Amino acid sequence: MSTSRRAFIAVMGATSIVPWLKAQATPAEATQAIKKILGNAQPKMGRVNLEISPLVENGNLVPMSVSVDSPMTATDFVKAIHVIAEGNPLPNIVSFYFGARAGRAQVATRIRLQTSQRLWAVAEMSDGSFWQGSAEVLVTLAACTEEVLV
Repeated sequence: MSTSRRAFIAVMGATSIVPWLKAQATPAEATQAIKKILGNAQPKMGRVNLEISPLVENGNLVPMSVSVDSPMTATDFVKAIHVIAEGNPLPNIVSFYFGARAGRAQVATRIRLQTSQRLWAVAEMSDGSFWQGSAEVLVTLAACTEEVLV
């Protein structure tokens, strides 16, 4: 079967677009990622402070910090902080784990964001409760555009 050059270029162009079709998680996938962390528990708003710039010029390296109001004693401490991005190809960005001897439940890092979206930080406490905080981010230059193999 002979294929013209135009047909070949058209097919190659169409197949190169396919990875971009799954370039963003759906709200259901983000909700599912949070549900996987929470199980049947209901998170409460508060105690979690997610700090991120509301306007980000480049989504490749976005500074972010999360802190949780906790005494960090042997009986009352933060076990984990999970960060979820609704608009990234893989919504579960990062999880940080703590013990009672951590001193402070505070982390700072840089993350990649594909598009303008809402970020969620969920704190898992030693008593089994969950607390959450969120922030909206406007991203002008997208990141996370590589092919994602799922």
